[in-house]
Amino acid sequence: MPQPTPAPAQAASAAERDDLRAMVRAFARDHFPLPEVRRVSGTEAGYDPAVWAALGQLGLPGLLVPAGYGGAGCGLPEAGVVLQELGRALACVPYLSSAVLAVTALVASGDGEAQAELLPRLAAGELLAAVALSGPAGRADGPPGLPGVTASPSPRGVTLDGEALYVVDGHLAGVLLVAARGSAGTSLYRVAGDAPGLSRTVMPAIDATRKLARLGFRAAPARPLGPPGPGPGVLARVLDTGVIALAAEAVGGAEQVLDLAVSHARQRVQFGRPIGSFQAIKHKCADMLVALEGARVALDGALEAAGGAEGDPGVAALVTGLQCSATYTHITAEAIQVLGGIGFTWEHPAHLYFRRARSSAVLFGTETQHRAALADRLGL
Repeated sequence: MPQPTPAPAQAASAAERDDLRAMVRAFARDHFPLPEVRRVSGTEAGYDPAVWAALGQLGLPGLLVPAGYGGAGCGLPEAGVVLQELGRALACVPYLSSAVLAVTALVASGDGEAQAELLPRLAAGELLAAVALSGPAGRADGPPGLPGVTASPSPRGVTLDGEALYVVDGHLAGVLLVAARGSAGTSLYRVAGDAPGLSRTVMPAIDATRKLARLGFRAAPARPLGPPGPGPGVLARVLDTGVIALAAEAVGGAEQVLDLAVSHARQRVQFGRPIGSFQAIKHKCADMLVALEGARVALDGALEAAGGAEGDPGVAALVTGLQCSATYTHITAEAIQVLGGIGFTWEHPAHLYFRRARSSAVLFGTETQHRAALADRLGL
């Protein structure tokens, strides 16, 4: 039976994106108050299945899934709206791992069989998937960031050996899409979450709101995802998407932290005046706003490039990743200075955002690796 051909992503209007943003912000406000974020992040799973099901009823897990497979058929600009709001709330849901990275990998792979089997379930939120991209070195799209997993032929087809680190939600995914090195180069392989020879361990992380897993493979059975040959291109697209997704989360998180700092500066009184009236605090808040607006412009450019606008989407992804990551780290650190001692306490959310910023800054490669990848894209 012929499989449906994925249609081009349908771009939403500005008004539709505003409506989407309002819907997701209201959902996040209702389901991710700070006490709930703390509670859920402390659980073994790291997310609430009931909340994920509610998110699925809104159709958000299927936003990037082509309409022929039961999704909305939208593009990364629309998913970027969702990611900004989830990042703003530090939402503990497997949206980045399953609805963004895994869906992107499947769509880019061109594997009609895998798409027909997995995409409808991912769109409905019934299945969780994760993408294992990197070994100990970080980025997996070229030296020194080669995958730590190798693929070998076996009587059963293909088996994987090695280790993948920092796999977002890899501890709970029902299917894993793993970058591995084979005789024909690096490609993606599909591994069942309960496959023999697969071990999964949650890694200690500075950011408690996002679970990262270490995956071990010992002759674990796997199936190639897509035809041999285009693996590096698929991998680069997934990595670029991940970098843009983290940038969107960063803009949303930085915006929330700036709001917290400004609100505190207006209310905190010293020497009979709000501290926001002092020049040092006032200039600090203004500088944070300028940095945030610059990051927002970079993000918009990357989302437009990913949506088909002029420009190299890979270059735009790396530029916005560098810009937004640096801005998020800067704003969270400066906001803690504005907040003073309370910003360092467990009761205040500022340090949770700071931890998220620091973790995201190295999740899909360090700043040095991003700059090296950017130089390669520019032919330098």
